[in-house]
Amino acid sequence: MSKNILPFEGPGLRKLRRALLAWYDQHRRELPWRRNTDPYRVWVSEIMLQQTRVAAVLDHYARFMQRFPDVRVLAAVRESSVLAVWSGLGYYHRARRMHQAAKVVVRERRGKFPQSAAGWLELPGIGRYTAAAIASIAFGESVAVVDGNVERVLGRIAGANPGREAAWQRAEAVLDRRRPGDFNQAMMELGATICTPRAPQCLLCPLYTWCVSRGAEASRPQPPRKRKELHYALARENGAVLLMQRAADAPIMAGMWELPIIQDDQRNGDKPLAKLKHSITDTDYEVTVLPVSAERSHGITADGRWFTRKRWERLALTGLTRKILRRLALEPSAVSSESK
Repeated sequence: MSKNILPFEGPGLRKLRRALLAWYDQHRRELPWRRNTDPYRVWVSEIMLQQTRVAAVLDHYARFMQRFPDVRVLAAVRESSVLAVWSGLGYYHRARRMHQAAKVVVRERRGKFPQSAAGWLELPGIGRYTAAAIASIAFGESVAVVDGNVERVLGRIAGANPGREAAWQRAEAVLDRRRPGDFNQAMMELGATICTPRAPQCLLCPLYTWCVSRGAEASRPQPPRKRKELHYALARENGAVLLMQRAADAPIMAGMWELPIIQDDQRNGDKPLAKLKHSITDTDYEVTVLPVSAERSHGITADGRWFTRKRWERLALTGLTRKILRRLALEPSAVSSESK
C-alpha cells in the first residue's frame, strides 16, 4: 500500500479497523433508519441526510415513512403529495428525484432495488456517495463511502487532505471488507460526533493512536452571509388563508405554495402579525407577516386561492410558509416576535 494513501498498513491497519468497529458497536446513535437494513429505509434516510443535520431529519423521516411505507406507495402518489410531506426539509430537488427514482424501480424493475453501487448510480438523484452508502449498508457490498465527515477523518489520520479523489482511495484502502456497511457508518459517525471540524474530542477518539493531526485544522474564513428582508401578506376569510403557487419553471421550489409577497409600495402600516428569522443556505431572512383584508388582497395578487387549514396542511408548501401558518394558526390574533 502506498504511503501516499495511508501512513500505515498490515497489522496496524487491521487494529484500526477493529478499534473503530468496536467503538461503533458500543457508541453508535440509535437512529430509526438503523433498525434494519431494508434498502428502502436506507435510501430514504440517505437522501434526507444530504446537506442536512440528523436532528432536522428525524421528524421528517418518521412522517415520510408513515405516509409512504414502501417504494410502491411512493411511486403511486403525485409529486405534490411527496413535496407536501417533505416541506420544511429544504433542497426539494431531492424529493422530486427520489419520486422519479421510485417510479423507475416500480415500473422498470418490478419493485426490486439494485444491489450494487453501479446499479444505484443508474437511478435519478443518486450520486457516487449515495450509491456506495446504500449498497454497502443494505446489501453488504464491499465499497467505501466518502462524505465531508469521512474526508475529514481520513485527512486528519494521514496528516494531509490532498483532495476528494485521494480521499476515495484512502477510504477504499482502510475499508473493513467483512463489515463494509457498519464500517462506513462508523467513519461517518466518528466524524459527526467525535472528529468534528472544530474542537474534536481527540482523547475520546478510537483512532487516536493512528492519528497524525490530533486536533482541529486551522479554520477557513467563511464568506459573509447575505441578509434580506421579506414581507408576506396573511389574508383570512371564513377560516381560510390566501396562498399563491410558484411558477412551474421557477428556479427554486417550483410549483410550491406560499403566502403572497408584499412589495414596498403595498404595505399599509398595520402592526405585524409576526416577525421571525429564517435561513436558507447562505442567506438570512428577516421575515415580517402583515395582516391584509380579503378585499385588499386582490391588489396584492390576482392568482391566489383560498385554503382551509385541513387543505393547506396537505399542500406542497414552502418550509417558511408552513412554519408561519402553523405558528399563527394556533393563536390567529397573536402578535409574535421569534427567532428560528
